[in-house]
Amino acid sequence: MSEKSSSGKSPPPLRIDVVSDVVCPWCFIGKRRLEKALALKPEIAVEVHYRPYFLNDWIPREGITREQYLIKKFGSVDRYNSIAQRVTAAAAADGLTYDKNKISRQPNTIDCHRLIRWAGERGNAAQMKQRLMDLYFTAGADLSDHEVLARAAADCGLDAEQVREWLASDKDLEAIEQEANAAKESGIEGVPCFIIGGKYAISGAQAPEQLAQAIEQAAAEGMPARA
Repeated sequence: MSEKSSSGKSPPPLRIDVVSDVVCPWCFIGKRRLEKALALKPEIAVEVHYRPYFLNDWIPREGITREQYLIKKFGSVDRYNSIAQRVTAAAAADGLTYDKNKISRQPNTIDCHRLIRWAGERGNAAQMKQRLMDLYFTAGADLSDHEVLARAAADCGLDAEQVREWLASDKDLEAIEQEANAAKESGIEGVPCFIIGGKYAISGAQAPEQLAQAIEQAAAEGMPARA
């Protein structure tokens, strides 16, 4: 239960904006660590908002092969595999499965961010984001496939047929692009980035204890939630 202020009213929830992308492995881990941080501070009421970010804005809407992506971004598949050992181990330590060998397509993620936005309108953004990340990192699903996205949406309580229609349209494309671009223009160069109380920005998948400390500090300072 959250404490009440001297006026007798409970303070507004502490707003936490999570700027991240669904194909970013450290964002996958960072989401889990934020959840652990919140569990360490159950007395603090929070309101989490998931904000879009394009880790790879150069990828076409239809996506590319994973091999093409790894060669372009890391120089070779083998070079990435050596780098990926650390993140795979970190994911496992947080109870997550990052099976890089199952991933065959690298998607453009704008449609994923549209899904998260639509789920958020129903208060279900966190589940939608987790579902997409699990599909990508654990199951190796192609997130540029609208049928995969429609089924994921249905898993999270959205109407699959309506989502198919929305995905085939331009609904919220411009809004997502503007929001993702605004994040980069504001100086966010790496994700995940946690903006706590509209004041503190923490980059990277930091330890739950560090996130919990920042949440406690922002709440103690009485930072209002931003609209």
